[in-house]
Amino acid sequence: MEDYQLHEAEYRLMDLVWSREPINSTQLARLCLEQYGWKKSTVYNLIRKLCARGFLASEDATVTALVDRGAVRRYESAQVVGHSFGGSLPAFVAAFLTGRKLSAAEAEALRRLIDESEEGHD
Repeated sequence: MEDYQLHEAEYRLMDLVWSREPINSTQLARLCLEQYGWKKSTVYNLIRKLCARGFLASEDATVTALVDRGAVRRYESAQVVGHSFGGSLPAFVAAFLTGRKLSAAEAEALRRLIDESEEGHD
């Protein structure tokens, strides 16, 4: 699995790009100022770093994602399960559900995901 690790600020910027791409870099800087209080120089610095790492492309002041949100979520989830739960998905789910009640819709969605995952391993 590729290294899709993002720091908090990087993830916030990527989240804005994913939800609005393609987006003009000036417009992105305005959104970051409104939502996070970041200066334009901070945003442009993050864009530059994320472009260098292959997460973003910035051409003619238009910013687009080169990595999809799902890939980053899969990477981060695998890192949490591996690091904090010794790679045990059941241990992760048990910890996540401790003290929490699932709605019928959430439980059904989880059953469906498990069924689909099992079908993929026949």
